[in-house]
Amino acid sequence: MHHGAEAILRYMLVALLPALAATAAACEKPVYLTFDTGHMGVAPLVADVLQRQQVKATFFLANEPTRSGGASLDDDWAAWWKARAAEGHAFGSHTWDHWVWRADGKPGFAVRPTAGPQAGRTLKVDAAAYCEALRRPLDRLRQMSGERGLPLFRAPAGRTSPALLKAAEACGFRHVPWTSAGFLGDELPSEAYPNATLLAQALREIRPGDILLAHLGIWSRRDPWAPAVLEPLIEGLKARGLCFATLREHPDYRAWIAAHPRP
Repeated sequence: MHHGAEAILRYMLVALLPALAATAAACEKPVYLTFDTGHMGVAPLVADVLQRQQVKATFFLANEPTRSGGASLDDDWAAWWKARAAEGHAFGSHTWDHWVWRADGKPGFAVRPTAGPQAGRTLKVDAAAYCEALRRPLDRLRQMSGERGLPLFRAPAGRTSPALLKAAEACGFRHVPWTSAGFLGDELPSEAYPNATLLAQALREIRPGDILLAHLGIWSRRDPWAPAVLEPLIEGLKARGLCFATLREHPDYRAWIAAHPRP
């Protein structure tokens, strides 16, 4: 082979190596780890585990009460969220005051906040108010970190109706539930569902494509799920050949995200 041709070939191979490495490292059996906000007591530990394991997750944000007496999206947590954005995690909405859907009605929906000044009351809100509740956490995220977030939301407690989903999509938000095996059980009482039981069940049942649900702190659980189960779960799923991706890469949401960029 001519020396000039050899040089060109070597140059092409070197240039292709990063792309080949990226292809080899592609996540072929993904699971999608997601966290809803909570009392934030375990949030620093969760962040440490994700960083150590080089796992990217998707966070659904609401302005929930914290153990320190503040709220999960207040100034005390701004640096934490900014750091997560810099690490490449993804973000969706969980409604500002954690509005749990109760019923459809006039003018739109009955919801019950578990956070904010009207926590515990049943409110009647229209579609415009619900859309504002979806936008507000991601507007706050952008203020804290510069990150726009994704046009995705998770309804608190997973409670929705066809009318609510239609209203949310009309203002640019697609709902993300969790899969059955992906319910990691950190909301359950630890007396009946100890961490070892939840870990064994997750490692046994989770399959590629599952969307996993956990929280950044559950008030009612005496033996916190995170971080006790989180790192063994990640390591166990990796050992089974599974890998982790954010909802940016999920096949059910990629097209929606591309078509509905956040302003």
